[in-house]
Amino acid sequence: MDITTTHKVLILGGSGFLGSHICERLNELGIKMTVMTRRAPAKSVKYLPFVDVIEGDPSKPEVLKRAMKGHTAVINLIAILHGTEKGFEQLHERLPATIANACSEMNIKRLIHISALGAEQSAPSMYLRSKARGEQALHSIAQTKGLNLTLFRPSVLFGEDDKFINVFAKLQKTFPFIPLACADATFQPVWVVDVAHAVAYALLHPQTANKTFELVGPEVLSLKELVEFAGKVSHHNRPIFALPPFSSYLQALVMEKLPGPTLMSRDNLLSMRVPNVHTGKFPGLKELGILDPQTLSAVFGVRQAKS
Repeated sequence: MDITTTHKVLILGGSGFLGSHICERLNELGIKMTVMTRRAPAKSVKYLPFVDVIEGDPSKPEVLKRAMKGHTAVINLIAILHGTEKGFEQLHERLPATIANACSEMNIKRLIHISALGAEQSAPSMYLRSKARGEQALHSIAQTKGLNLTLFRPSVLFGEDDKFINVFAKLQKTFPFIPLACADATFQPVWVVDVAHAVAYALLHPQTANKTFELVGPEVLSLKELVEFAGKVSHHNRPIFALPPFSSYLQALVMEKLPGPTLMSRDNLLSMRVPNVHTGKFPGLKELGILDPQTLSAVFGVRQAKS
């Protein structure tokens, strides 16, 4: 059976950073999609020829089930990085369960869910604990109701249009030095396009069902090294001063209270206590057909100095 002609995929959270890249990849493959968003028009994906955009609240089961009609698979990308315990519970625990139950009621057997690297119920942060509880809820429903569930646990995503490297690059254009909390925290950043290709591979290969995958890039880097890389991208290499724990806490507290999008929270600090790297517990990109994952330098066109 050719999924590109017989299947249609409902994507929840498809207008965001990762979602837009997944839509672009599936569009390249000729797979029809519906992107459900709270706020139309979802400009990042609305002009793709195989994408239909609908407006609706996925937390409402009846709205969700109406949107699922005529689809054979669902991809859930909805998540928040900053929030309250109630907010994390709503979006990372209750919503995935609502989606899985709706899939069962609408006879949709294929569900792909994006979780997070380091998601454990014993994790120090609300974010990671809520992600783990969401996974647990999905596993329970999938086993009970026969869903073909695939879970992805990506490290931090990067790309030319990201809000990670580009944020640190912008900060270094603006400020003469960077006071950095958790400078030694480790990450294995993964290119958003590699993740999009991995999701498409899973959709096309039924043998990926009932498995969890850790999605990481080829390099393990500290947060300080990532910020230094962002300085190279912006051509404004600023001095970086690693903050001690108490100063890190104060910085995060202040940044939580500032108007506009939150760049750092106290819960983020707790998340960074957990190395954001491949654990070896689950397969990775290689098993999803990504044999040569891209590095930061390759994507951003930054030449590394020879040692």
